[in-house]
Amino acid sequence: MLFSSMEFLFLFFPVTLAVCFILPRSVRNYWLLAVSLFFYAWGEPRFVLVMAASIVFNYAAALVIDGQEKGSRGRRAALIAALAANIALLFVFKYLNFAVRTLHGLFPATNALIAQTNIALPIGISFFTFQTMSYVIDVYRGIPAQRNIAYLGLYISFFPQLIAGPIVRYTTVMEQIRERTVTKDDFAQGILRFLYGLSKKMLLANVLAELVHVAFSTVQPSVCMAWLGSIAYTLQIYFDFSGYSDMAIGMGRMFGFHFLENFDYPYLSRTVTEFWRRWHISLGSWFRDYVYFPLGGSRVDSNGRLVFNLALVWLLTGIWHGANWTFILWGVLHGAVIIVEKLARLPQRLPGHKPAAALYRVFTLLAVNFGWVLFRADTIHSASAYIKAMLGLGGGAFIDAAFLFYLREYGVTLAVALVCSAPLLPLLRRLAAGRGGRAAVIERGAEYAVQLVLFAVCVSFLVIGAYNPFIYFNF
Repeated sequence: MLFSSMEFLFLFFPVTLAVCFILPRSVRNYWLLAVSLFFYAWGEPRFVLVMAASIVFNYAAALVIDGQEKGSRGRRAALIAALAANIALLFVFKYLNFAVRTLHGLFPATNALIAQTNIALPIGISFFTFQTMSYVIDVYRGIPAQRNIAYLGLYISFFPQLIAGPIVRYTTVMEQIRERTVTKDDFAQGILRFLYGLSKKMLLANVLAELVHVAFSTVQPSVCMAWLGSIAYTLQIYFDFSGYSDMAIGMGRMFGFHFLENFDYPYLSRTVTEFWRRWHISLGSWFRDYVYFPLGGSRVDSNGRLVFNLALVWLLTGIWHGANWTFILWGVLHGAVIIVEKLARLPQRLPGHKPAAALYRVFTLLAVNFGWVLFRADTIHSASAYIKAMLGLGGGAFIDAAFLFYLREYGVTLAVALVCSAPLLPLLRRLAAGRGGRAAVIERGAEYAVQLVLFAVCVSFLVIGAYNPFIYFNF
């Protein structure tokens, strides 16, 4: 069940919300757990058993860890066992098919020994597995284990952030799970944030997805058409992912949960390092706190160790995104650029050199854009062919009729997307707040009115069956 679907918008979510506020506070968490498991079971009921098993196992593992003396071998062994089990779960469902295919490709003789696997991928398994691992690690580090299994189950399975993040730390919401209140302002802001995210997903990401599909499906695109497709995908993935994060944050706020931000206008970044501080913030902070820092981070004795730490983190980042060599290479290339930036201390040096900083900002956008081509492609070969087309090495014309046609068709959407990728809305809100009084009230009312109109347009898109892809099946 997608957030951008009729059954979710007009049945599941309003009923869930209404019943939640009718019920006594003492049973609301149990209701939210039940509907979250129902939500997860909607597409493929059998996978709810995987979710339930993960909840039960990590609940028990955390209790075992919490019951051991700090610094004891038993406590450490319990943590290692818990992490190994979570990683094994992720490997079996997400990477086993890829591992077997790779083994067969490298060593054809193994075809007779190891049968081809075809294990279906539970949606969102990377997100909730990382949440469970952060929970048991934090218990090992000293936070008390959750004694109520339903409360822990709600943390792991809560439907707003279940299928597309953000990755929520238990330490962020543990007090909110026990006790929370929803003010009128919280509820109103939650509605606005949800509608904002839905508009990003339906009116920008989904529309651009049609152009992206055409561009990446063209056998020999012109140079201009290839660039048009890559720019469209760069914008599509941002508005799709950040739109889902906005909807998750908005829905969480309507229930009394305050999730941390997951995007901070990443395309304004001056360096690739900064880009990854602004893009998918919850994932970056997860790898930083649970992999990079434990390895020593940047406070190590040698550049060699720093390179190793960064290389490992970015290899794992690529692997996390999907079971395909394209994702692995994408992570490695991003890691390579960040390693160079770290060794050259570019984030510290560039601000004092305005021409160089401006040029490097352009390089950052180009690096991210080329990286998204690799991310979007099915194979390294197809990614290579597309990048060659962008560079004029693919044998296609520089410009063709297809480019001119699709530029006319999608030019307005691309322009709106480019404007919306900058912090225009926060700027308008600051201006309204600075005025104060009646003017601020009028402008806030205008914002709600605009969002209601956009919601109506979104619904009309759903009614007519407009293109509505789900980008997170790999995750």
